[in-house]
Amino acid sequence: MMRLGRAALCGAAMLVASLATRARAQQPAGDWRAYGRDAGGSRYSPLTQITRANVKDLAPAWTFHTGELGVDTRHGRPPALEVTPLVVDGTMYLNTPLGRVYALDAATGAVKWRYDAGIDPTKGYGDFASRGLAYWRARVATPADTVCAERLFVAAIDARLIALDATSGAPCTGFGESGVIDLRRGLRIAPFEFQAYEMTSPPTIVRDLVITGSAIADNSRPDPASGEVRAWDVRTGALKWSFEPIPQDTTDVNRPHWLDSSSVTSGGANVWSVIAADPGRDLVFLPTSSPAPDYFGGLRIGDNRYANSIVALQASTGQVKWHFQTVHHDLWDYDNASPPALAIVRGQPAVLQATKSGMLFVLNRETGKPIVPVYEYPVAGSDIPGEWAWPTQPYSFELQLVKARELVTPWGPAQADRDWCKARMDSLIVAPDEFIPPSTQGTLVIPSNVGGAHWGGVAADETRGIAVVPVNRVATVVQLIAAEGLDGDSVRREDAARGMSDWEMTRMRETPFFMRRTILRGPSGMPCTPPPFGALIGVNLARGRIAWQVPLGTWPLPANSDSAEVARGELGSLNLGGPIVTASGVVFIGATLDRTFRAFDIETGKTLWRAELSAGARATPMTYAVRGRQFVVIAAGGAGPFGPGDQIVAYALPPR
Repeated sequence: MMRLGRAALCGAAMLVASLATRARAQQPAGDWRAYGRDAGGSRYSPLTQITRANVKDLAPAWTFHTGELGVDTRHGRPPALEVTPLVVDGTMYLNTPLGRVYALDAATGAVKWRYDAGIDPTKGYGDFASRGLAYWRARVATPADTVCAERLFVAAIDARLIALDATSGAPCTGFGESGVIDLRRGLRIAPFEFQAYEMTSPPTIVRDLVITGSAIADNSRPDPASGEVRAWDVRTGALKWSFEPIPQDTTDVNRPHWLDSSSVTSGGANVWSVIAADPGRDLVFLPTSSPAPDYFGGLRIGDNRYANSIVALQASTGQVKWHFQTVHHDLWDYDNASPPALAIVRGQPAVLQATKSGMLFVLNRETGKPIVPVYEYPVAGSDIPGEWAWPTQPYSFELQLVKARELVTPWGPAQADRDWCKARMDSLIVAPDEFIPPSTQGTLVIPSNVGGAHWGGVAADETRGIAVVPVNRVATVVQLIAAEGLDGDSVRREDAARGMSDWEMTRMRETPFFMRRTILRGPSGMPCTPPPFGALIGVNLARGRIAWQVPLGTWPLPANSDSAEVARGELGSLNLGGPIVTASGVVFIGATLDRTFRAFDIETGKTLWRAELSAGARATPMTYAVRGRQFVVIAAGGAGPFGPGDQIVAYALPPR
């Protein structure tokens, strides 16, 4: 057998990396044509005008207001501006939660055209956000491309897929029904109510296919809706293939992993995050979520294969090429919220998947085999009648140096908080490890249902071999309440009388339980687990270790604090939103509750720059160049605790 020397291996790795770089370079360096810039979701820009030396000089260049402040939602959730805009040939495209699409001059922010999908804001959407749109340009023009040769695809919150002419904003009438496809049609399980099926993430484009997932109200009942991933012809809207994450084919080898025919009756396991693609290998990578309902699995016994997984499909046919499960029989709402990111790792084409459970799985893109080892460790069982918690869970690269056992020490900024937190923790099931199942007593779940890693995801710098991941480090209390003889209103009144108005509560219909949960916080409003509550982590992919980690964000400080962490300012913040990286070594991220946009050094984690925003940036930024000037853009308007806002803010260096 011929053996390659180290130089040959390095040469082969560099060749593969250069091919990957060449594939990304097919778009101009100054453009940002997909949610993660490229189809693989790397969020890496080759631009270098803004550097680690001059980033301190960034200043607002222009601001655009969507006009969606103060929208009357009839007591529903307010719309959250979480969009990552696209830039193609000097034009910026963005969409809003209310279905408005704008084309702007990317140099000035001036409006070129506007389209309004007419979203009804009073429908009570579960997650009232739209994080982006998709762009397609005909590679080889056909007679059908005399109009709409460049298209934008908008997956609106009300589950309509809309095709627009990118040059004018007019609907592409030859697509679907007058430019629109109703994504609620044709599902195995129709949504049981309007709010049970939504779209919050942009579609994915692979050649002449537009691929859609869905967001499902999976904490409501076992069958809220089915979570098919579907591919549509970009020109006509004809359905080309459909993949069901809960196996229905009796010959599928994974159907027996759903006992008692539960695959027929279960819903969810959908893909609400962003789908990554490798067009050169004809692959798409699906980050699937948990089957319904999240916190009781007695009606879906088994490890529930394809759910909570990375599923690689052949893009042209929808056939499964491989799959890897990140959580078995999910009982913690640990759906794969982070978009997969494609990169070259240790000379192999890889897919990176960060998880709410605090892991980073690094898999070979072609086979699904782990590049970084994966181990199955025993975990705790459940004391809930009818529940069969899976006996092991997969562990790989752990994104936090601190373990769950170190996070159960009661913390607070003052002694009164620490005493309260200790008493509350003493009343709960608190175990020294992760994956402790929900209980009727109340369980302290670490990481919480917002992560670990969350939908902010990963940014990958192949050249430096560093991946950047934001994480949360707080605990959630989860409790199951026997539903017999109770109704939701009485439970809520009882909770309100106890001062528990910040608890989320839902009746998991057709199961024996209500579920309620909340982030465990003391009287001061600060978490009961030690800071930093949020962190930004740099991972050295070649060495398989954490290169650096720094607190991400700050927390409002109480006046009576005696905490050393408060004195040092090392608190961090809960965060939702992703990072991007540039070839010049700058990491940009918003995401925090403190309404600040930051830049970090990718090699050290040092903070290089910060800017105050009008509202928290619960979004992922982007960067582009036009007319010789590099811009960095963030959406400021995360709603809820992030504060109301409707701004798209573009930053640049002072003009020469």
